Amino acid sequence: MTIAQLSHFADPALTPRLVVKVGSALLVGDDGEPRRAWLHALVAELAAARTRGQQVLVVSSGAIALGARRLGLARGGRGSLADAQAAAAVGQIALAGVWADLFAGHGVTAAQVLLTLDDLEDRRRWLNVTATLGTLLARGAVPVINENDTVATQEIRFGDNDRLAARVGQAAGASAVLLLSDIDGLYDRDPRDPAAVRIPVVRRVTPEIRAMATGGSSSGLGSGGMTSKLQAAEIATMAGMALAIIDGRPQSPVATALDGGRGTLFLPRPRRGAEKAWGARKAWLGGRMRLRGTVHVDAGAARALTQGASLLAAGVVRVDGAFVRGDAIAVVGPAGDVLARGLSEYDAAECAALAGRSSRDHAEILGYAPRSALIHRDQLVLV
Repeated sequence: MTIAQLSHFADPALTPRLVVKVGSALLVGDDGEPRRAWLHALVAELAAARTRGQQVLVVSSGAIALGARRLGLARGGRGSLADAQAAAAVGQIALAGVWADLFAGHGVTAAQVLLTLDDLEDRRRWLNVTATLGTLLARGAVPVINENDTVATQEIRFGDNDRLAARVGQAAGASAVLLLSDIDGLYDRDPRDPAAVRIPVVRRVTPEIRAMATGGSSSGLGSGGMTSKLQAAEIATMAGMALAIIDGRPQSPVATALDGGRGTLFLPRPRRGAEKAWGARKAWLGGRMRLRGTVHVDAGAARALTQGASLLAAGVVRVDGAFVRGDAIAVVGPAGDVLARGLSEYDAAECAALAGRSSRDHAEILGYAPRSALIHRDQLVLV
């Protein structure tokens, strides 16, 4: 049995390990201070989840918003990268203190974990993160995770904690990710439109589903929007996790949403055929956000990939980007849609030289014994 409805997020048998993401607009009030009464109720819910047998991880925004108030920075501390980094340095201390105090009131130890994009994109660092999170959970602590905004730059950052929550869920081996938002789910159009209808269940994030999203955050405090939540849903569901967007504004928001079935649930993507062999490494690869290049393939290669084959150079029609062997790249089909992502066995220039050529020609083109494929099936994930 798998997660099929929102109430299953509270079932330890179906959701033994849960990631809960809290955004800045929910955590920080208009006065720039933590909303302690609301947080107190939320932490009580999370402590109750632990009591019934669930392990909980929290992905918490709010450091920049809290630090901006203390430093007197305009625009919530987001006027410049330097302002955001300074605000994060001050605010993260306050944020960690709030979570630690509130969990301590329930006899629970909170642990601070700060991550950058590279911590989850680099395989060795990913393994270190998984080991740390596993140890903390085994010892009964609640990891409270945030992006390390003090050192992150535009080029090496998640950009929002929705996607971070999905990647943390992968690293921790979670069953589900719960995004607390300032809206109660995904709507088929702008939710301010009186005719807008909430979508209760999404089986797969399709182009039609993406078209329903709007990109911005209405609060002015956070950095995410519905687009980032859909990207998080794609990462989570591809890795076999459920993800839900619920309204975080009520007191005790988790019980309010789960008991009432109000939110949008993204179901884990079922795996068929060759996909059933997915392991931890493919989950990591499937959620990678930084891709260094693209190879475009013909219809024959696209069909072969869906049947579990490696990507051969003969099916490649174009190569874009500047990548080296071992970099993650996207595989795009004839219709322009991304079919897969994987780790390239060749540099970009070598891929371009081999594109469209039969394997028997590769040694002569390269001047050395060729590898078995452009992307081996063990290093490739269908999306």
